[in-house]
Amino acid sequence: MKTKEELPECPVATTVQLIGSKWKLLILRNLLVRPWRFNELRKGLDGISQKVLTDSLRSMEEDGIITRTVYPEVPPRVEYALSELGESMRPIIKSMEDFGNYYKSLAAK
Repeated sequence: MKTKEELPECPVATTVQLIGSKWKLLILRNLLVRPWRFNELRKGLDGISQKVLTDSLRSMEEDGIITRTVYPEVPPRVEYALSELGESMRPIIKSMEDFGNYYKSLAAK
């Protein structure tokens, strides 16, 4: 998790810094449904590269937004899920979904 000194003064800028990339938002969208494995996420996010997915997941884990669970199996199974902090973003993503639907309804007229 970042220190207060590492974060922008503006709270909106802080949120954008944490989840503002296209891929992080789409990862969050998927994790709101259930925990996902790495390859499931990669297949479910059309166009994302393995490197970008890896970097995004690491960053979100470091920021405390997601958790990474490694199961002691052969081969190892790793699942990504929202942390309590990540779950608190549910209303933000829901508002974005509502706005997107509203905007699409205007465009259809």
